[in-house]
Amino acid sequence: MTKTRKTWGARAGALLFSALTLVGLLEPTAGTVYAADQTPAKELFGSMKLPVRANPTSFGFYSKGCIAGAVAIPTDGPTWQAMRLSRNRRWGHPKMISLIEQLSRDAVTKANWPGLLLGDISQPRGGPMLTGHASHQIGLDADIWLTPMPQRTLTAAERESISATSMLDPKKFLTINDKVWNGNQAKLIMLAASYPQVERIFVNPAIKKKLCDTWTGDRTFMGKVRPIYGHDYHFHIRISCPADSPNCRKQEPVTAGDGCDKSLAWWFTDEPWAKPDKPKDQKPVKPRQTTLDDLPKACRAVLAGAPVSEAEATVRTAVTAPAPASDGVGAMIRATSEEQPSSVPVPLARPALQ
Repeated sequence: MTKTRKTWGARAGALLFSALTLVGLLEPTAGTVYAADQTPAKELFGSMKLPVRANPTSFGFYSKGCIAGAVAIPTDGPTWQAMRLSRNRRWGHPKMISLIEQLSRDAVTKANWPGLLLGDISQPRGGPMLTGHASHQIGLDADIWLTPMPQRTLTAAERESISATSMLDPKKFLTINDKVWNGNQAKLIMLAASYPQVERIFVNPAIKKKLCDTWTGDRTFMGKVRPIYGHDYHFHIRISCPADSPNCRKQEPVTAGDGCDKSLAWWFTDEPWAKPDKPKDQKPVKPRQTTLDDLPKACRAVLAGAPVSEAEATVRTAVTAPAPASDGVGAMIRATSEEQPSSVPVPLARPALQ
């Protein structure tokens, strides 16, 4: 982006916030700060405790965007329990929350799974996180532990301290530990992949290989299960852009086939794990932090808009969501939206989540 375009964008942002402030839709101090401040976006979004009151809308890409009108899944349900509550990341688009609840119920009857332990979904207004993820920014990603839910309600302290169980043998390279993998994990992952709204399931390469080698059920959706770094103690669900979010940038479709081919075999070579070569005289370069200027314009309004209470924004059932926004905030957010730029930064020198 040229200097002229950046300058124009900053002026447009300032004018937008002035207009919103005059009609009483934004707090004056917040609008002024966000229009000019170069504070890392992760600090701004990470400080938000509640979602903005607006109709549910995802803006941008999974690793570069935000969400308006997010809802929270209750900390406890009949077939799930949310973990790491202190992170405040049990928010998402209603479609994502509904999918999690459906999976938790179906897992009991179809996968012999006692219930889900839920990891991170998204922050109240999405956006970059202070720690842990490059994606999960638009409320359409969720992490599900591969540890079965216990048949009792965990305490708040246990939800912070209990560690998820890795599926890998600690003494062997990319090898499943058959002492903890009992096959029901495979049923759970393949069940999640079978839902039409699910675009991808990210797992450790060893888990993908285990599925390729042992799964005897329907393999139609095997291609949705994608190998990636980490993900040995949980799997990552990503759903497609909802119809109510025209400015949500879609991901390219998965490649044809089941993925049990040379693309998987590559993970078992040295190349994915080799450290990149660095010139001897090259000084370390500090990565540039993502700011609001890097995100869709609508994310400014999402960040600065009036909040909705946690009680009102918590989904009680998969089919009951909070009433849509009755004021003009949602319309203002959509009016400032634009298509996500084609450039989506990859946070590490590693293959992107494809």
